[in-house]
Amino acid sequence: MSLILYNHPLASFCHKVLMALYENETPFENLVIDLGSAESRASLTRLWPITKFPVLRDEALDSTVPETSIIIEYLDQHYPGTTPLLPPDPTDALCVRLWDRFFDQYVQDPMQKIVADVNQAEKDRSPKNVADAQALLRTAYGMIEKQLEGKLWITGDSLTMADCAAAPALFYAETLVPFGEEHAKLKAYYRRLIERPSFARVLKEAEPYFHMYPYSDRLPEQFRPEKPNA
Repeated sequence: MSLILYNHPLASFCHKVLMALYENETPFENLVIDLGSAESRASLTRLWPITKFPVLRDEALDSTVPETSIIIEYLDQHYPGTTPLLPPDPTDALCVRLWDRFFDQYVQDPMQKIVADVNQAEKDRSPKNVADAQALLRTAYGMIEKQLEGKLWITGDSLTMADCAAAPALFYAETLVPFGEEHAKLKAYYRRLIERPSFARVLKEAEPYFHMYPYSDRLPEQFRPEKPNA
């Protein structure tokens, strides 16, 4: 198979690319990387010395493609499907890129900072950093709510790369800073995202790993790991 995706089913940035692949039913080999395994980790490091996933390897074109937004644009150019994830109009494409970066920088990033903090030893935790990240998420929610006025998806009537960024970012962020009553449009958008078949498939594949998420008890009920019998 030409395309190989180096990824992990729990990682939110991997979810972004997986959603794009499933949206267009793009054939690929799903190679799960276990960073705790020296051999598995080395296979990723050989490909991309930064050792961060996801990374796409295209054997047919002899290309190694890192970084989620670049991967999705690469797929859109070389393996287009029925859902164009970046619109052809340059102005529309710029808007999609803006909101793609918005979700990565202002939803994914603070979400990951909160999760990283709880994984620290007690003495190394930073309540201020967590509070700052929570405040940034609330600000982002308000901006998303405003952006969704009159729109089905984040930039209009068609799902794009920006929505692929939004889905995993909001899925995890909502467990840390729940949406408020003032976020009616955002709540409806979130429901559309998790019900989209491409992202629903991503979440289904992630279910066996959700017990590893520190806030798994806050996931939507249908995704919460079953508690072992007493």
